[in-house]
Amino acid sequence: MPLDALLCTVMFIMACGSLLLGYPVAFTLPGISLMFAGLGFAMGIFDFSIIGGVPQRIYGTMTNVVMMAVPLFVFMGVMLERSQIAEDLLDSMGKLMGRMKGGLGISVTIVGALLAASTGIVGATVVIMGLMALPTMLKKGYSPAVATGGIAAAGTLGQIIPPSIVLVLLGDQLSSAWQSSQLALGNFSPTPLSVGDLFAGALIPGLGLVLLYILYQILVAIFFPDSCPPVIENEEKIDLNPVLAAFLPPIILVVAVLGSILGGIATPTEAAALGAVGAILMAGYKNNKSKPMPVIVAGSSIVILLFLGGLFDLRMGRQVIPTIDYLAFGLSIPLLIATIWGIADSFMRVYRKKIIHEVMQMTAKISSMIFIIMVGAALFTLIFLGFNGDFYITEFLTNLPGGRLGAFLLVMVVMFLLGFFLDFIQIVFVVVPIVAPVLFLMDINPIWLGVMMAMNLQTSFLTPPFGYALFYLRGVAPQETVKTTDIYKGVLPYIVIQLFALVILYNFEGLVTWLPSVIFG
Repeated sequence: MPLDALLCTVMFIMACGSLLLGYPVAFTLPGISLMFAGLGFAMGIFDFSIIGGVPQRIYGTMTNVVMMAVPLFVFMGVMLERSQIAEDLLDSMGKLMGRMKGGLGISVTIVGALLAASTGIVGATVVIMGLMALPTMLKKGYSPAVATGGIAAAGTLGQIIPPSIVLVLLGDQLSSAWQSSQLALGNFSPTPLSVGDLFAGALIPGLGLVLLYILYQILVAIFFPDSCPPVIENEEKIDLNPVLAAFLPPIILVVAVLGSILGGIATPTEAAALGAVGAILMAGYKNNKSKPMPVIVAGSSIVILLFLGGLFDLRMGRQVIPTIDYLAFGLSIPLLIATIWGIADSFMRVYRKKIIHEVMQMTAKISSMIFIIMVGAALFTLIFLGFNGDFYITEFLTNLPGGRLGAFLLVMVVMFLLGFFLDFIQIVFVVVPIVAPVLFLMDINPIWLGVMMAMNLQTSFLTPPFGYALFYLRGVAPQETVKTTDIYKGVLPYIVIQLFALVILYNFEGLVTWLPSVIFG
């Protein structure tokens, strides 16, 4: 083995080993990278001037418009979490479906899907539903395995259902890899890959996964009714008003965010800003339901503004402006004023409740963690490439038995195993930039690859004994009634479902690529 190949292999193994031992990612990646860069320079096989490219990469990260969506989506998720939207959703769905066998389990899945689309924060979703739904399910006679399995699986839906932070980060890294691979093939004007493409590609698989979860829960209720009995025995009339009041706001928010992206009205970053504003409005409404008018007016105004922005060209800097565009622009001014009024009112409500302080602190903490890992991973990747790591990875994957299938399966297995120990952020920033260009050279569709990677990471989050979601749930589940083996047994059927979904997506690539092709061409 050539010396540079040996060094980059040992560097990668040492980085993964250090992360497994719990050393901070932000310091482990650049520290090990610089150590091996110095060693390679001393041996005369590494050009230390490559390090000069680090400031340019950091500046590129700082000026990346797409990455601005990350703190905005984080803010949106944390604000909705603090506004206790999950409590309202679980309570409403429990009353609506609690009379049927397995109804509460199905409710958890539906709420998990909505929270995934609204917040995208896996740990928070699992913990919230574990604290709220699990005690009720156990008290009403649910099997611990059935209850914990449904909660853990529903909590991980935030990995695949857009708008997802995982898809935003994957979209950024895959876009760079796609551009570099196409340049290597001599295509100097490749079709760009956007986060919106991944959102559109993940929509059908994400919703399909939810339906598979629900189908499994229905089958459990039919064949094992004692494991998931009804939680409401009386025959009181169901009041749909609280259910609609709990469900409509998050549904409208998700439709506005996703619809603005898929409809071409807004970029992912602009849609993330819209989601952050919508989260403030929902939190403001939650904290003062007796005076809902400012929030209702602002929310309605935003919806109308989105329609106006999609139907008319509101840019006033053009030389020739049709009369209808003038009228639409004139209508948008009072709507904008109404929106600002509602946002200001909602902001003051969450400010008085001290919610905004917690949300801003948590947003800054999560966002800074992501970006500092991104900087460290950029240095690691740069030095890895300086050792000709990309050449050796290409040689290794292209010479595997099975060609494209063998290379793809190996990458998926490695990412699956790394998902036991490493957070998705580390995998996206370290592994994806190294292997994705090679897979793209094998003519793999970038949208399909991104969705497959996201669902693969979601599966690893569930897999015993190290799945992240299992540890989150173990931390809030009552020790005396729920054993760790119960959680493991409960998630196994969902792991099989997700592997089945991966097989379906592998054999029917159109399930991923059809919607992006229809929307974006």
